[in-house]
Formats: sequence, structure tokens, C-alpha cells
Amino acid sequence: MGQIVVENLAKAFHIAERQAGLLGAIRGVVARKHREVRALDGVSFSLEAGELVGYIGPNGAGKSTTVKILSGILVPSAGRCEVIGRTPWKNRIEHVAHIGVVFGQRTQLWWDLPVIESFELLRDIYRVPQSDYIKHRDELIALLDLEKLLDSPVRQLSLGQRMRCDLAASLLHAPPILFLDEPTIGLDAVSKLAVRDFVKRLNRERGVTVILTTHDMDDIEALCTRVIVIGDGKILSDGTLADLRNRVTRERWLTVDLAEANGAIDDPDVTLIRREGQRVCMSFDPQRISPAALIGRITQKHAVHDLFVENPPIETIIAKLYAEGRG
Repeated sequence: MGQIVVENLAKAFHIAERQAGLLGAIRGVVARKHREVRALDGVSFSLEAGELVGYIGPNGAGKSTTVKILSGILVPSAGRCEVIGRTPWKNRIEHVAHIGVVFGQRTQLWWDLPVIESFELLRDIYRVPQSDYIKHRDELIALLDLEKLLDSPVRQLSLGQRMRCDLAASLLHAPPILFLDEPTIGLDAVSKLAVRDFVKRLNRERGVTVILTTHDMDDIEALCTRVIVIGDGKILSDGTLADLRNRVTRERWLTVDLAEANGAIDDPDVTLIRREGQRVCMSFDPQRISPAALIGRITQKHAVHDLFVENPPIETIIAKLYAEGRG
């Protein structure tokens, strides 16, 4: 049995509806109408210890709802969920002692307190022995470069600094599982790289199981060995990035920097994606024509400064998968 097991998980919310205007307000008081929104609709997956999984989907797909159920914040409408053998919403106190959670748009630190005092409060809340706390705290401070931030009130930190402190706070009790909900949202490039490097080391060196929800596909490509795609509350895909690419499209992209300013590539086996000056980006099917054969054909007809072949960006793959799911 996996460390995390989710079977046919469902969650429905009832949203009040009201017509516009004064008359609509009066009608809403007398006979308010509600509609049901199914945030999750039969979601199932299983994770083994030590996996680093990307859990991705558009806004409203059900990502955060899943994380909140897994962390015991929400109770599902139906289905089964076990995390290390526990039902999260039934054994919340015991459950939260074994998980770490970071919500990118919220903080678990106290806004007006210095960072180090927030850490001390969390030590008391999680009842971490002093010796273990000092060991974990000092390791996290070194790994996340927090030494200069410890005496600063949380409200004075930049978004990137606060996120690094939140990561440390979520791991002070050394949980074997970490849920990251949009941890790099709004971060600059340097801060994103720091967060990615830390998560990768945490997973590789300590074997911490990580579920990462994000809209940043660079996070997914840099970190995740497995990707679960959710849309409209249902799982659309579950596998490696390579599996996802092969399922949605087999096309490759060829980008060519032409020597001539007005050169045009007219080839029956390519489809133009875009052109920017002398740079031409095209797609092709490698099962129809090999990259070597296509490159040879193009270089025979055109003077070329540079060229390279790549997979389509993961954003393009995900967009196609969403379109298939809605079709």
C-alpha cells in the first residue's frame, strides 16, 4: 500500500446565487437559490514514499481542494483517503505531526513577530524536543540561507524571503511528507531557483515525499519525476513527463536561424509555428521524417547560422490535454 492513497475522492460545494439589483436581493432573502459545484469528481491516485509529484491543472481544477483534504483541512463529500495509514480529517492532531504544508499565498508565520520567534512557537505547537528542534532549525537556516532574516518581523520580509522562511517553518518537526501549494507564485527568478534547489535536495537527500501544485511549468520540468494532471475535478493524466508528451503529441520543434534576411522554408513535412526575423520555428512528426533527414534537407536549400531540435514546451502539451478533456 502507498504512503498516500486516494480513491474516488469527491468534494462538492453549494454556492448561493442571487439576481442583481434590489429586487434580486429581496428575492434572495425570501428564497435563495444554490448551485452545486463539484470541485473533485472521483479522483484516485497513490504515492509511494520518496516520490516528488507535480499536481497541475488550471484555476478551479481541484488542486488546492485535494491538498486541503490530504492535510485534514477539508472533509470530502465521498471517497477514501489515507496518509501514512491515517484518515486526515479524523485524526487531525496526530496527522499534522507527520506532514508539512506551504500555501504560497498564505503564511504560517506570525506577521509582527521576528522569524525566530515564529519558529519557537511552532516548536511548542508541534511539541518538538528541544535538541531535535535545534538540529532541524540550524540545518534549515543553513540550507535556506536564513541567518540574516531571523530577527526581522515577518511583515518586513520580501515575498521570496518569506517563502524561504515558510519552507523552514513547515519542516521544523521533520515531517516525511510535504505539500507545496503554489510555492513559487510571485517569486523572482533568483528566489524560484533557490526554492527549487531546496525542494530537490530535500527529496533526494532526506527522502521526503513532495506533492507540488503549480502553474509554473519550469518548476515541473526542473523537479518532478511524475506528473498528475487534473481538470474539472477529474484526473486527466498520471505518469512521467515523457508519457504525457507521448500521449498528447509526438511532434518535435525545429528552430532555424537563417543566414538570409528574407529566406522562406517551404517543406511539406513541417508546419510553421512562428517567425521572428531570421529565426523560424517549425513543428514536425519524427515518425514521418527523422530530425537528421529534415535538417539535411533544409541545409541543402538554405544557408543556416544555427539550428536546434526540442520537445514542445510543457505548457503547449498541457493546453492540448485540457482541450481534449473538455472535448
